Amino acid sequence: MSRSAAKVGNLRDKLDGNELDLSLSDLSEVPVRELAALPKATVLDLSCNKLATLPGDFCSLTHIVRLDLSKNQLLQLPSEFGRLINLQYLDLLQNSLTMLPVTFAQLKSLKWLDLKDNPLNPALAKVAGDCLDEKQCKDCALSVLQHMKVIQEEQERDLQRKFLEEQVLKKKREAEQRQREEREREQKRKQKAKQKARKRRDYNALQAAQQDVKKETEKKGTENHKTSAGASQKKQPQRRSWKRLILQMVVFLLMVTVAGVAVCRYTDLRTQSVCSNVNTVYEDTVRTLQSYHLVESVLKFGSQQ
Repeated sequence: MSRSAAKVGNLRDKLDGNELDLSLSDLSEVPVRELAALPKATVLDLSCNKLATLPGDFCSLTHIVRLDLSKNQLLQLPSEFGRLINLQYLDLLQNSLTMLPVTFAQLKSLKWLDLKDNPLNPALAKVAGDCLDEKQCKDCALSVLQHMKVIQEEQERDLQRKFLEEQVLKKKREAEQRQREEREREQKRKQKAKQKARKRRDYNALQAAQQDVKKETEKKGTENHKTSAGASQKKQPQRRSWKRLILQMVVFLLMVTVAGVAVCRYTDLRTQSVCSNVNTVYEDTVRTLQSYHLVESVLKFGSQQ
């Protein structure tokens, strides 16, 4: 049990019908949990205490219809005060309030309001006016609700404008981010293209070098082949020229010999000593050839027998 609950004791004992009087109880805190357990207490009097704030969960007491918070030390009301949608009567006399929460505009059931003796914002004080009689307190409730609705709408427009500005800024940042990413991608593509072009140049240079080496090798091989073939061709005509020369010499000697024999046989020079020797050699040669012919004939005749 909280200290506030201990001060007020058993709240059920203080409940009179639908009215719960906790005034003059020296409260600095509101016993929200104990009040939530008494949904029948639609009329709540917390006047003449030491309340400086109301806890946020106080706004869950939506069953409250009449609320008296006069003569406390409240500096502000909870931001969710508008959740008390059934609230019709609200007394805030002699507190330290300067402003009301924007959600105050949601108290559509509010019909009576007293804001006297609070250091209200001048604009709010002008709208609230006095609450010296029933009519003025009702007018105060109506005027303040309309004023708070205007403030709420202005805040909503500001929030909407800020939201739209944030959306525009967000889209701008996203567009800039996309542009940066696109520039980075383009830069990467260019780098890759440069690397690919460099690799292709290196590859083509290597292929060209290999082709040059191959051509040089083939050229040297061809030159060597031509050199060897030329040498062989040179040797062959040389050999052929020697054979031709020897043959020509033999023919020449044979012609010379035949001519000499003819001269020595059929001219007046046959009586000369040189021709005598030539004739003798000639006759010996003829007899030898005839003897070879005679032997061949004998042999042929023998074979026939």
